[in-house]
Amino acid sequence: MRKNKLKQKLGSGVPVFGMFVSIPHPTMIELLGHAEYDFVIIDLEHTTTSLETVENMIRAAELMDITPLVRISRVERSEILKVLDSGAQGIVIPHVESRAQIEEAARYVYYHPLGHRSLNSGRPGEYAKHSLKHYIAEANEELLIVPMIESAEGVRRSESILSAPHVAFVLEGAADLSQSLSVPWDTGHPVVQEHLELLLETSQRCGVPYASVSRSRTGHREWAARGVRIFVLGDDRNTAFRAYRQHRNDYLSAMEGIR
Repeated sequence: MRKNKLKQKLGSGVPVFGMFVSIPHPTMIELLGHAEYDFVIIDLEHTTTSLETVENMIRAAELMDITPLVRISRVERSEILKVLDSGAQGIVIPHVESRAQIEEAARYVYYHPLGHRSLNSGRPGEYAKHSLKHYIAEANEELLIVPMIESAEGVRRSESILSAPHVAFVLEGAADLSQSLSVPWDTGHPVVQEHLELLLETSQRCGVPYASVSRSRTGHREWAARGVRIFVLGDDRNTAFRAYRQHRNDYLSAMEGIR
C-alpha cells in the first residue's frame, strides 16, 4: 500500500493544507496537486459523485502524490469498504456525536486485529502483486479516521470521542455547529467561537491534532497562533467561484471611464 504522506507530515508538525473537492472530476485533483496542496477531501456527503468517479479522482491524487481522503455520508459498512477499496487513504466522518461512531467506523476501516474489514486483493493491495498479509499490516498503519465535530452535542462529548483509538485528527465543522447553536451561518459568532475553542482545548488535552477550516486570512492566522497546523482551505466550488468573479471584476474595473 502507498505510504500516507499526510500521516508522515502530521508527525513532523509542519503546516499542511487541504481542500474539500465537490466537483466530480480528476482534473480538480490535478489542479490542487500542481498547486502543492497536501491532501484533498473528496466529498460524498453533499454531492452525487459516483464511486467510479471517486476511484478516478483517487488515481489522480496518487499521480500527484497527495493524500486522498473521502468524506463519507454516514458510518455504514458498504460505503466505507468501497471508498477504501477504491484507494482512499482515510475517511472523514461528518456529524460525529459519540465515541460509538468512531468505534464502529474502525471496525470497517481496519483489518484484524484492529477491525474486521472485509478482505480484498484489489487496488490498494496492488491486485495481490505482493504479499496480502504484508498489505493488511500496512493498511492498518496508513489509513486515517478523521471525525468532524459540528454540533453542540459533539463538542460536549468531544473528550469521549477524541479519546477513542485511531483518531488521526479532528476537523471542526463550524457551519453546522452554528446552526445547532441557533445562529446559522454565523460562524464568527462568539458562541460558535467559544465552542471551537472548547474543541481545540479538548483535542490538545487528548493529544489529537486539530484541523481548522480557514475562512479568512485573519482567522487562519489566529488559529495558527494557537498551534493549529492542519488547515482545510474551503471547498473547490466556492474557491473557483470567487476567483472567477474577481477575475471578471478586475477586467470590468479596467473599463471604468470608457463610454
